[in-house]
Amino acid sequence: MAAKRLFRSVDHKMLGGVCAGLADYFDIDVSLVRLAFVGIAILSALFPMFIFYIIAWLVIPVDTRPSPAEDKKE
Repeated sequence: MAAKRLFRSVDHKMLGGVCAGLADYFDIDVSLVRLAFVGIAILSALFPMFIFYIIAWLVIPVDTRPSPAEDKKE
């Protein structure tokens, strides 16, 4: 079994793909991750979550693996 790795999503991203990547990693709906992110950001006066998102965007690598849709085309 291959080890799970965290990647930024290129298929389901809205801004940088951080929330979509976290949703893929934890195998939950991306909408729930985005709602949790917005909720925490509002409760923490936005700035700490904004800084977290920018750092995560810079640190988490982009997913370069082929998507399942591309595998089916071949």
